[in-house]
Amino acid sequence: MTLQHTNTEPKWLHLGACRGLDSRVFYPEDEAGSVQAKSICLSCSVQPACLEHALEIREKAGVWGGASERDRRRIIRQRRKVS
Repeated sequence: MTLQHTNTEPKWLHLGACRGLDSRVFYPEDEAGSVQAKSICLSCSVQPACLEHALEIREKAGVWGGASERDRRRIIRQRRKVS
């Protein structure tokens, strides 16, 4: 099967475990609400690519690649310390 994608969408986007799910799951009201989204991301084959994408574009909202906004800020801070 050939997947269609646009130039603005990453190729892996159509392979995510989140595909077809209610996007509200991935944009919870608070950190506690991110548990369900993170559990879906755990089983996702494109989780690493999704997380790197969110870090690269500095995504501000939602759960991406198994990381909430707070998690991503923490990852960015840790990477700055290492470099």
